[in-house]
Amino acid sequence: MVNKDFFKALDDLETEKKIDKETFITTLETALTSAYKKMYGEAKSAMVKLYPERNTIKIYSYKTVVAEVEDFDKEIALADARQLKKSYKVGDIIAVEETTKDFGRIAAQTAKQVVMQKLREMERQTAITELSEKEDELLTTIVKRVDGENVYVQIAGTNTEGVMMKSDQIPGDKFNVGDRVKVYVKRIKDSFKGPQIQVSRSNIGFVRKLFELEVPEIASGEVKIKNIARDAGNRAKVAVFTEKQNVDPVGACVGNRGTRINTIVNELNGEKVDLVEFSEDPLEYIARALSPAKVLSVETNDSLNMSQVIVPDDKLSLAIGKGGQNVRLAARLTGWKIDVKPESYLKPASSEGETETEYELTELSDETSFDSMNDLEELEPIDNEFGSLDDLD
Repeated sequence: MVNKDFFKALDDLETEKKIDKETFITTLETALTSAYKKMYGEAKSAMVKLYPERNTIKIYSYKTVVAEVEDFDKEIALADARQLKKSYKVGDIIAVEETTKDFGRIAAQTAKQVVMQKLREMERQTAITELSEKEDELLTTIVKRVDGENVYVQIAGTNTEGVMMKSDQIPGDKFNVGDRVKVYVKRIKDSFKGPQIQVSRSNIGFVRKLFELEVPEIASGEVKIKNIARDAGNRAKVAVFTEKQNVDPVGACVGNRGTRINTIVNELNGEKVDLVEFSEDPLEYIARALSPAKVLSVETNDSLNMSQVIVPDDKLSLAIGKGGQNVRLAARLTGWKIDVKPESYLKPASSEGETETEYELTELSDETSFDSMNDLEELEPIDNEFGSLDDLD
């Protein structure tokens, strides 16, 4: 069979859809062979071959040369074989080209089905490959639809949707169809329905990417983010550090007159952000992590991974935070259990009969490294005060 238009269409598919023609031809040969056997008998040993350089499709049946034929679909008598070629002997396998006018219509239908299926597979694979490069990235998307508590966004430059579930939204987020919204690509999965993209605004990766976007020193690597602890919609603590002596990591994140940090806070719907300068000294690091509260002293127990922090009596509530939020985030940020006590705890009781009041709140550190950020447990929304920019220094 000769069909120039058929092979030209394959060339066009390779150019337009970026489908490898050789792979496509192999798939077509397998499908056409299967169609031929269904039409002329499954027992036949046959193969359909495509020759794009000659714009032809040929069908071959393969038979074994035998002295006496028992299966006419798979065997040929030695005398008949030698009419084709005198050198044939028993045991040889010969290929005979078949001429079937009726197969043309079946071949065209089969080819069309294979083309459509292959196009869907290749487009899905291409989409997955392209989207996998966007995992752990910050994207600007357009809200396509809102279905109950789930928000579906259009990934720019693709026909693929991303889904943002309720747990991935910042408390207070409001979305309308057509809104442009920044999201963090948390996970991309392949499924029988196609690639599934899970996006988030509550993940700590969203905060990290916002800092990389707004703070050039972080994007360039001069300032690095050590860790992030977050109660989405309420408060986040970001530990930053630098190896350059002439760079202030906290000041770089704050920006001139607070422009950089304010841009980030606005994107987070007013979520308060404490900037903490990381220190290799755990005592200093823990004290800084409890900002904006003033810390008088810190003691640690390495074997128990615990610390005791003393704060002024009038700063106790600030250090602990409403519902324990401040100390809880500080514990996550530093990886230490933190026991906060007032300064009066160190003083002996002033009179007999007085009982000492202990204030203790400890928090096991959570896995908050970037490798496990997706497993960070959600916290109940807690409203809390945020210190001024002076408290960040």
